[in-house]
Amino acid sequence: MRSAKQAGKVRLIGFTGHKDPLVHLRMLEVAGQHGFHFDTAQMPLNVMDAHFRSFAYNVVPALVKEEIGVLGMKSMADGQILKSHTVAPIECLHYALNLPTSVVITGIDSLKILDQSIEAVRSFRPLSADRVTALLERTAKAAADGCFERFKTDNPFDSTAKHPEWLG
Repeated sequence: MRSAKQAGKVRLIGFTGHKDPLVHLRMLEVAGQHGFHFDTAQMPLNVMDAHFRSFAYNVVPALVKEEIGVLGMKSMADGQILKSHTVAPIECLHYALNLPTSVVITGIDSLKILDQSIEAVRSFRPLSADRVTALLERTAKAAADGCFERFKTDNPFDSTAKHPEWLG
């Protein structure tokens, strides 16, 4: 990776995952042991994450401290969070945008969803501490066991579990 970066073949080097924040923290630890600094790290950042295996609470502070770009994904967990009937799509996007992210990555599979994302950006204003608290209070019960973030708990979302040969 270093050689490719030095040769100008790649500009930034990062990693991603959605299973457990401990994996991200271990990646950072091992990188540090080898004198390597990642440019970015991608992870799920959403209103449910705060309550179960939280990347926002456990990983983001380390990334900010090390000046590593924070790439947020799964702001609505492919619509699963909306099935909790605790938050609206714009609230999900505003919450994710309110975190110290470099970018919030959102899937767009229709013009309606594109318009929703544009409206979220257009209407975004930093959330007050009271507003964040209210959102997290509304989602706490639904989020407690991770059932709306199944990518953190179930193997069908884990490509490595499907392909153990990738681990060597």
